[in-house]
Amino acid sequence: MQEERQEDFYNIGVSYKKADVNTRGKFSLTKENQSSLLKLAKEKGFKGVFIISTCNRTEISGFAERPCQLIELLCEFSEGSIQEFAKVSNIYKNQEAIHHLFRIGTGLESQILGDYEIVGQLRKSFNLAKSLKATNAYSERLINSVLQASKRVKNETKLSSGTTSVSYAAVQYIIKNLPDYNSKNILVFGLGKMGKHTCKNLAEYTHNKSVCLINRTEEKTNEFVKEHTFIRKAVFENLSEEIEKAAVLIVSTGSDKPTITKEHIGTHKELLILDLSMPENVEKEVTENTNVSLVNIDELSKITDETLAARQLEVPFAEAIIETHKAEFNEWLNHRRFTPAIAALKKSLENIKNDEINFQKKKIAHFDESQAEILTSRFIQKITTQFVKHLKDEETSVSQSLQVINKVFKS
Repeated sequence: MQEERQEDFYNIGVSYKKADVNTRGKFSLTKENQSSLLKLAKEKGFKGVFIISTCNRTEISGFAERPCQLIELLCEFSEGSIQEFAKVSNIYKNQEAIHHLFRIGTGLESQILGDYEIVGQLRKSFNLAKSLKATNAYSERLINSVLQASKRVKNETKLSSGTTSVSYAAVQYIIKNLPDYNSKNILVFGLGKMGKHTCKNLAEYTHNKSVCLINRTEEKTNEFVKEHTFIRKAVFENLSEEIEKAAVLIVSTGSDKPTITKEHIGTHKELLILDLSMPENVEKEVTENTNVSLVNIDELSKITDETLAARQLEVPFAEAIIETHKAEFNEWLNHRRFTPAIAALKKSLENIKNDEINFQKKKIAHFDESQAEILTSRFIQKITTQFVKHLKDEETSVSQSLQVINKVFKS
């Protein structure tokens, strides 16, 4: 009988830890490309595949014979090359990959420690993969375990205490670096999740009443402004005019290409631009104008305060919760691995029992078949229970044990 090919569970990708914002942008995957990648992965027979693509990381998890197979998929649907990937990548295998995903889902790997925005992104990304039938029981159980751990960390620790996020950091940057920030015109361009959070943080941490909002889809702007009356709306066609009026431009658009170019920028006054987008949506040429200051997402993420120091103290508590849920997942995983062997063992013992009872019925007069059935069934139960305990022993090689069983009971 031909052996099945050996596949391992891998997590491959790039993150803020090794890759700068420009490099991460090259490996960023649009929703369309994520769908296309997942469909191709399924066609090629990859199992349990899902993707995380955010401003801080792009990673693919799934089963493969070699990690390069997943890397090739990523490079095929992004603008990054295999050579570039090799310089800044992370590759995790089996237990390391599992541990890494737990750390991501609990905010321990976030660029700003304890930032839980990744949880919603992880859930949404996995649901996309599941809808395209690219996932399997292994990856679904793993993500559910990660989300359970995440919920506990959020509820039982102070890892997310205080308000710290990129949108928060943007507002804090304005407060610390712009004199009279409450009287300056601030223009927010883009109304995705980051744009909404930025507007809310401006309302909470400043008294600025000169905030203007522009979004390509005007209907979204109208709905948001109804709930946030301190914000003035403007139409996309007047973007350049509104930039001319602004002292601060916050860009949170979700485009693959720059939405702000040097053609948008006037020359007569100072302008601070905060680019919260990934990939970057403000072209670097805007700084050819010496009056323009450009700050990207990596620079904003360096802003630290007492909140982050307090969060650091909560890391051991979060790690303890992770270990609990990781152990539960691994117990399920081990049980799943040896369940078919236990079933096969039990079936073989049942066949032996039935043959022996039939033999004794013919040999012994007034043979008590019901008592024999009870006695032998209890023996089978005890034998299989002992074998389960044997397989659960951490020092036991499950594969070797299964080979022994197959040889002993091979028909």
